[in-house]
Amino acid sequence: MDVLEAIKGRRSIRAYKSDDVSPEIVEKLVDAATWAPSAGNIQPWEFIIVRKLEIKRKLAEAALNQTSIEEAPVVIVVCANENRSSMRYGVRGKTLYCLQDTAAAIQNIHLTAYSLGLGTCWVGAFREEEASKILKVPEGARPVAIIPIGYAAEAPSPRNRRPLNQIVHYETF
Repeated sequence: MDVLEAIKGRRSIRAYKSDDVSPEIVEKLVDAATWAPSAGNIQPWEFIIVRKLEIKRKLAEAALNQTSIEEAPVVIVVCANENRSSMRYGVRGKTLYCLQDTAAAIQNIHLTAYSLGLGTCWVGAFREEEASKILKVPEGARPVAIIPIGYAAEAPSPRNRRPLNQIVHYETF
């Protein structure tokens, strides 16, 4: 699949078939994530794979009752290891670089999943402290995204995009 095809074809999926996603496919998704660029090649990402219904249900509640999280066969929670980034880059590493790096890894998961025939959704609306407790995320790391993954039971239409002439600036803003 062409990269632009994946970028333009991927949609946020919130309804999943009950078909399982194999551990091999999940491993491919995480492997793709690790090839994302990161500041100083620090690679500050951590991945929590969740398959247990009771944990997915608690995450769905922490995510403001987004039930698609518990309905998906597998969920990957991507965490940013702030300590890892701050060792080299201080406050900027902790507050910015680890988030940028993790976001790039998250995008790789979405695009790879789409190329493999899977649906995903980037869930960023969740109570972070609650999700951290559920997943036992240690101090110095933080969950950035909850990604439900499965075979899509819906086919959303593309959403509108702002035209380039409204968002591109040359030389200065």
